[in-house]
Amino acid sequence: MNYNLYSLREYNDLLQKDISKIIGVHERTYSSWETETKIIPLKHLNTLCNYYNVSMDYVLNLSKKKKNSNIKKIKELNKKEIGNRIKIIRHDNNLTLRDLAKVLNTTSSTISAYETGKTLILTAFAYQICKKYKVSLDWLCGRI
Repeated sequence: MNYNLYSLREYNDLLQKDISKIIGVHERTYSSWETETKIIPLKHLNTLCNYYNVSMDYVLNLSKKKKNSNIKKIKELNKKEIGNRIKIIRHDNNLTLRDLAKVLNTTSSTISAYETGKTLILTAFAYQICKKYKVSLDWLCGRI
């Protein structure tokens, strides 16, 4: 994954410590996302996108377009809605739970936990789904 976190922060003339305070994480944690040594969790990605008023697709380089007028700011991601959208993608692409699990190199039970809203999907898996099946991460996360 190639984030636009650094360029957004610099464009807004902020320090890493400023952003880490805004989203409520330790500065080292934020730094690891910016340097891409760790993957930013979806809930924090959502918070950053709300703060910067940009799309998740832009931050994760799924799109060059910074803003989308259809995007709504949501305070908390809805695991059930995201799960239902994963199910839609799976059905639209004639995939079984096992098929999608194989694509993501995980288990069917993990996909089932995502689809039923028991667990919030990992950013890396959401990114792979969006990239492979050409859907917006903002749509997947219910921001559109």
